Amino acid sequence: MGLFSKPIKTLDDLFVHTLQDIYYAETQIAKNLPTMIEKATDPQLKQGFQTHLGETQNQIKRLEQVFQMHGQPVKGVTCAAMDGILEEAKEVMSDVEDKEVLDAAMLSAAQAVEHYEITRYGTLIAFAKQLGRQDCASVLQQTLDEEKATDQKLTAIAESKVNRKAA
Repeated sequence: MGLFSKPIKTLDDLFVHTLQDIYYAETQIAKNLPTMIEKATDPQLKQGFQTHLGETQNQIKRLEQVFQMHGQPVKGVTCAAMDGILEEAKEVMSDVEDKEVLDAAMLSAAQAVEHYEITRYGTLIAFAKQLGRQDCASVLQQTLDEEKATDQKLTAIAESKVNRKAA
């Protein structure tokens, strides 16, 4: 059975497992964002993290809605990828003393998180559509759109000042 809580035999099983994976990931992100908010010194970056914490909390609620719509219990499964991304971010953050370099490091870590989320939500939407669950796909699409917008905002913050200050 491997890392999975139950055997994955069908696309529906894979859809549910992937929902559980991103649910776990989103809850871990929500737990870690307050530390990043606290450590960020760039006001725009700090505000971006605060905004995304609120979005993440709403995204968790949307995932709970999709579980319910799909007749599944709300449950997460350990996401080794997100655990790794967050652990790496913590390690880098603990190694950086310069506040401006720390902002750049946190921004980079946040984009790694966003890119993982974008791939997961895109996959979930494709699975939902294939399973005839346009209702689930529509809810998930709202989150994918937010994740892409957050990634674009982070890129703009990085390119407009944070990376320059860190240099």
